[in-house]
Amino acid sequence: MVLSPAYTSADQLDAQLRRHGYAVLAPQAVCEWAGCTLDALMALRASWNALPPDGYLKDGGRYRRRRHSCFVADGERLSQAPHRAHWQPVEYNALHGGMQRWFEPVAPEVVVQPAWSALMRAMARVSTALKGPRPWYVEAHQFRIDTAGGIGRPTPEGAHRDGVDVVAVFLVDRQGVKGGETRVFEADGPAGQRFTLTEPWSLLLLDDARVVHETTPIQPEAAAGYRDTLVVTARAGGFQGD
Repeated sequence: MVLSPAYTSADQLDAQLRRHGYAVLAPQAVCEWAGCTLDALMALRASWNALPPDGYLKDGGRYRRRRHSCFVADGERLSQAPHRAHWQPVEYNALHGGMQRWFEPVAPEVVVQPAWSALMRAMARVSTALKGPRPWYVEAHQFRIDTAGGIGRPTPEGAHRDGVDVVAVFLVDRQGVKGGETRVFEADGPAGQRFTLTEPWSLLLLDDARVVHETTPIQPEAAAGYRDTLVVTARAGGFQGD
């Protein structure tokens, strides 16, 4: 059984994040939050067809493709940072922490799209509302998890925090798969929620200090399928690894 999320309206997003540590927005609420149209977001989806394989998976899998780029948002000013490795400490990612992982950057023709910039700026605004005004160091990851080998694992590291301030997980597309249930738990308590994102450009936002999250494996419904996401993180004080 697929459990639908309890959506939050765009105008209640900040209050929901402060109260519960996470919030889920439907696609139209994402458009209101970011100040862009759903058509503009949908136009970004084709770029997920050109993601190179992730060569760093320690479980030996070949189910993940990705690109990664970094930005600095200071108020409404957004600039792309020089390309850099993605790095996480072992305490936040026991499987892949401590590694410098050099992924191919997000394609320039994607970064220049107004909808892309709108999402990055919206991420900075929600981070400021939650944590206070400051420059935000934003990392954006395009992911495709496929089931060509039978099983695809969106979070092979298991339930985790990312070592940042705010995490956004956009579901971009989902084709021919079952599974992929999202689970959010209090970092210091027993409460948790589980649901499945199915609508393109629906969004899960997380206060990374308060909750841990994971997504269960996906399996093909018939022929090989895939699940595409855009994961955006915001961190104060610098990128991890600086």
